[in-house]
Amino acid sequence: MPASPTARRNALSALFFLPGITISSWVTRTPDVRDLVGASTAQMGLILFGLSVGSMTGILAAGPLVSRWGTRPMMIAGTLAMAAGAAVIGTGAGAGSGLAVAIGLGLFGCGMGGAEVAFNIEGAEVERLLGRSTMPLMHGFFSLGTVVGATVGMVLTAVAFPVAAHLWIAAAIVVASLAVAIRPVPAGVGMHTAAEAELDAAAPRARVWKDSRLLLIGCIILALAMAEGTANDWLPLVMVDGYGMDAALGSATFAVFAAAMTVGRFVGGRLVDRFGRVAVLCGCALVSAAGMALVVFAGNQIVAAAAAILWGLGASLGFPVAISAAGDSGPNTAARVSLAATIGYVAFLVGPPALGFLGEHYGLRSALIAVLVLVVASAFITPAARKPAALPEPAEVR
Repeated sequence: MPASPTARRNALSALFFLPGITISSWVTRTPDVRDLVGASTAQMGLILFGLSVGSMTGILAAGPLVSRWGTRPMMIAGTLAMAAGAAVIGTGAGAGSGLAVAIGLGLFGCGMGGAEVAFNIEGAEVERLLGRSTMPLMHGFFSLGTVVGATVGMVLTAVAFPVAAHLWIAAAIVVASLAVAIRPVPAGVGMHTAAEAELDAAAPRARVWKDSRLLLIGCIILALAMAEGTANDWLPLVMVDGYGMDAALGSATFAVFAAAMTVGRFVGGRLVDRFGRVAVLCGCALVSAAGMALVVFAGNQIVAAAAAILWGLGASLGFPVAISAAGDSGPNTAARVSLAATIGYVAFLVGPPALGFLGEHYGLRSALIAVLVLVVASAFITPAARKPAALPEPAEVR
């Protein structure tokens, strides 16, 4: 008997939770991994490049794979790749091999990028069946997973628990949880016939590149995704190297950021309904910029750690709200969302190594100024996200 839409929603919430746990388990141990492999700041940027390349590869490959096989196989393969990547990262760190860590990050990023595309396609189908918004809740569970993973990571860092064992345990939890959570997810969602696939890949993609409004929305996504990705990749190290915190407190600061992201995503739908996309995106950019500015310029550990709350709240809604704006910015929704998401993931591709090289020469705190400038600039172009008058405002944030 097919699972009910409610059961599918609950399963997806659990599945969204898993990448959150996995990535935060890695992020909270970055200072320890850096020390174990003996990497400089610039070398850590190159190691993180593996995550960026893997993520982009997974995202670009996911669409054709889902069209051919459906969302369920992509969810399974992507989540298993995340678990395998975490195990390889742990093994590489334990062996003192930066190359192995980079390979593990690439595997993890590829799995995460592919799985999340499938999660969102399945989530859109569940929303249609339920007739109400569920996407904000599911994205909130991803952020909740980062809070749980970051909290555990902070404790394990404080007690000097071995990095390899930590990440292997995280991988085992992900595999076991997947085996249970995937059961209500049906086969066949997202599969296209050959004729449909040809239509999806046809001329509309060539025209969306010429839409200046869509490209402006893409710039908003680029800036706010950079703000989010920078914290994911560098915040613990910024607090350790820039403010002299120990590794446990650096991890705790990331946990604060992740908690703020979670709160922002759980309440974000209501804010958009009440104030509109433009106001929310502009507010997100300014709040995130304020938090980043305090981290860069405050010069005080307590103020900088508290500023992670502003940084997280501001970054929480930028990507999903702007993606929603891209989807209804004109015809050919799938092509528009695909283009906007690809622009956004450029932030994850170029951000880590670029900040690593800047940090090597100017310090990580000073390197954040480049991202801060992008985020402030994005506030001035948020009117591009206004919904066309001819289309009704959607009730959900995607």
